[in-house]
Amino acid sequence: MVVKQEDRNAVSPLPLARPSILAAHEAILHQIHRTPIFTSSSLSASLPGKNKLYFKAENLQKGGAFKFRGASYSLSCLSAEELARGVCTHSSGNHAGALALAAKERGVKCYVVMPNNSARPKIDAVRSYGASITFCEPNAPARAAALAAVQAQTGATFIPPYDAVNTILGQGTALLELLDQAPEPLAAMVVPVGGGGLLAGTALAAEGTGVRVFGAEPAGADDCAQGLKEGKRREDVQANTIADGLRTPVGALNFPIIQEKVEKVVTVTDEDIIEAMRLMWERLKLVVEPSGATAFAAARSPQFQELCIQGPVGIIISGGNIDLSKPLPWVRRE
Repeated sequence: MVVKQEDRNAVSPLPLARPSILAAHEAILHQIHRTPIFTSSSLSASLPGKNKLYFKAENLQKGGAFKFRGASYSLSCLSAEELARGVCTHSSGNHAGALALAAKERGVKCYVVMPNNSARPKIDAVRSYGASITFCEPNAPARAAALAAVQAQTGATFIPPYDAVNTILGQGTALLELLDQAPEPLAAMVVPVGGGGLLAGTALAAEGTGVRVFGAEPAGADDCAQGLKEGKRREDVQANTIADGLRTPVGALNFPIIQEKVEKVVTVTDEDIIEAMRLMWERLKLVVEPSGATAFAAARSPQFQELCIQGPVGIIISGGNIDLSKPLPWVRRE
């Protein structure tokens, strides 16, 4: 049965479990790109363990990042009344663009709060998708105040960037596709972690598959790794990393999922990330942002290699939105 837009009712969040991710994938199948997977014999051979690598290219997703999955599924769960009022969020980058594009495709108004130091290409992308931008100072209190003002003025529904059930379920759909696309069973997955929506969703999607799940985090924003060691989520992070998409503290909803289902979070330096990024541009011929290279950097690290994983490893390239008006990081470094 085809449900008319005006007849839609809000969909209550499903349980945080693999069957819910299967349902989420079915709901957004015709909105998202089924992004391709890439392999590279030279990159695989460069690992001490010689693991065959399968790269899930979410940098080729709509909006240039995996975030479009969670944004699309979140919108699919709203009622006609909520959609009529519009949606809003706060983000300095990929989630802002993803929500703006997902809303545009549905004819829904979108309001985005962005820090006034956000990268110009990401501001331009959000504007090009027709969203209304409110700028704020680059700190959490200013962001919260600006978002509250937008909601009070518009009545728009807040779509969180990472710490919400529907966001997590949407992000987990990337692994479902990868498992279907890979010509052989995967032994492990390596996934970048900032707010943790992608890592938590991936861990849930891996339930019952035998795939071991690992996180990848910049050493300059390692609140998730430190929280796992301490047994308690860190609420703040003093981020100092080139991977701007991973500077967010891990979410309260995501952290216990990661605690339970993720085997380890591997930390890597910015130098590791830059080198991994350079190799991916050279060998895969893909535009990859620093955050998108972090999982590959982790797979190359001694921390990961000492685990002696036998078999193919999946890598999620989380995004490819980069300011090409500036020198690439390995060029600036030389």
